[in-house]
Amino acid sequence: MEKVKETEKISKTDKYEDYAYVLDFLPYGHVDDKRPIHKREPLAQVVGERFFTLLELSIKKDKNPLVMDKVYIGKGDRDIVNRIKRKLKYEELTPSAKRELPFVVENIVKMRESEFVEFFNKSEPITTKMHQLELLPGVGKKTMWTIIEERKKEPFKNFEDFSRRIKGVNPIKLIVGRIIYEIQNPTTKYRIFVES
Repeated sequence: MEKVKETEKISKTDKYEDYAYVLDFLPYGHVDDKRPIHKREPLAQVVGERFFTLLELSIKKDKNPLVMDKVYIGKGDRDIVNRIKRKLKYEELTPSAKRELPFVVENIVKMRESEFVEFFNKSEPITTKMHQLELLPGVGKKTMWTIIEERKKEPFKNFEDFSRRIKGVNPIKLIVGRIIYEIQNPTTKYRIFVES
């Protein structure tokens, strides 16, 4: 029987990430690895930049990535990463990675601001009784209608413009909250930001 490479375990239908951000670096691998330290490989747990995919990476021996470092994981030559070992579930993250996840996701959201502002400008009803905006934590009917009325007057330009016009609502926290929820609940019916 032919041995399947670890990188091929990721389904062909998955959308691939080119870059990811380090959540935790394990220079001696997992603590429960019974092999002698010199035989263990350095690992990193990361979140993808585009689809928020959680992955575990094998790291080159002479590299020591820090939390929040951006690493190239796409096809071709990689400077820090040996290979992608596997896709992770939220429960498989280390305690440190779980703690860092909201901060790293917030950083990604800020860098991709225009895309997420566009979500507020173009989100639509999902059913006759529910709107995409209502999937954001803390957004009820009243806030949803306020956002819709404001964007009719003029599309939101950026997060600052949104915060100025929708009082008491932090757009970054709304987006980050939903992304974390979707990462933690991969079988949720409605997904906005995280690829399953």
